[in-house]
Amino acid sequence: MRVSTLRSIIDNAIIHETKTQLLHRHLQSTVKTLPSHLSLQQDSELESLEKFAHQYISHVPEFLQALKEAAQVSGIEDHVFPFLKVAEEYFLSPPSLPNDHMGLMALMDESYLAHRLFEEVNDRYISAVGLPLIPWDMTLANVVAHQLVGEELANQLDERVHLTVNKMMSAEHKYESVRFKKYVEQEQGNLTTIWQDWPCLSKASGIEWALY
Repeated sequence: MRVSTLRSIIDNAIIHETKTQLLHRHLQSTVKTLPSHLSLQQDSELESLEKFAHQYISHVPEFLQALKEAAQVSGIEDHVFPFLKVAEEYFLSPPSLPNDHMGLMALMDESYLAHRLFEEVNDRYISAVGLPLIPWDMTLANVVAHQLVGEELANQLDERVHLTVNKMMSAEHKYESVRFKKYVEQEQGNLTTIWQDWPCLSKASGIEWALY
């Protein structure tokens, strides 16, 4: 994984954001239109969204590294690494995006692609094993990001993820290796140390499901 390259891309986008405030202005308009099923800290709704967006973007290279390590520990590199490579390429060779999406604004879109792909990897792992590879629910964070990216574009990006996953299905690792079966039986707890320093992105930003 070219983690240092991804971090450099993010650093340059942060410099761009400091000069242009493109993402900040977008979030200012978006915070007024968030659906009622999302609850933000009432005293700092915009601050919560900005914190979330920055963490959602900056966590992509760290997630790649952590998922790589988790895959190596559990013996499913053949299954997970191709997905990580695709997520990495979203940053290095991004898809066509609206012309006004630059800097952190563009990386928000690309991060949504990557995180949705991480979610797909996790869901398939749960289906095969009954336990998560990533030990928290990624749904809320991706629902929030879906709103920040915008319904039309986010739906297009979702479709891109689905097509990518379906295309890769024919070569999908079936979790049948002796090493992996032994891991599931004896060593599942080893993943805890990989993820113990990672907070849930949405809750860390003060965003939760609204309760009625």
